[in-house]
Amino acid sequence: MENVVLVVHLILALALIGTVLMQRSEGGGLGIGGGGGGATGGRAPATAMGKFTWLLAIAFIGTSIALTIIAANNAANSSVVDGADLRAPTTEEVTTPDLGDSLLPPGTNDDESLVPSGN
Repeated sequence: MENVVLVVHLILALALIGTVLMQRSEGGGLGIGGGGGGATGGRAPATAMGKFTWLLAIAFIGTSIALTIIAANNAANSSVVDGADLRAPTTEEVTTPDLGDSLLPPGTNDDESLVPSGN
């Protein structure tokens, strides 16, 4: 069910992007300064493309809400750490390598360590 709604959501997103890009630009972003006075109040009559864009926008919001509800229902009875193996490793699983007495790398002779020079 979730996959079907997700596919429909993605198709609606692409269709909404396409219809917005195909609309004629009327200038004056957000309807500010439309330039038209008179009886209509500066607002152009709704076109078929405008109505279709609103329909796609409402459907997109509807699928967004549906996906949110589905995700909330799926996550209601589970936790993020349910699938993680959080137990401490046993002593048999952990092996510590023998590093010897010194952490410096060995020198040319096995008895002396390679000490960095300050020059």
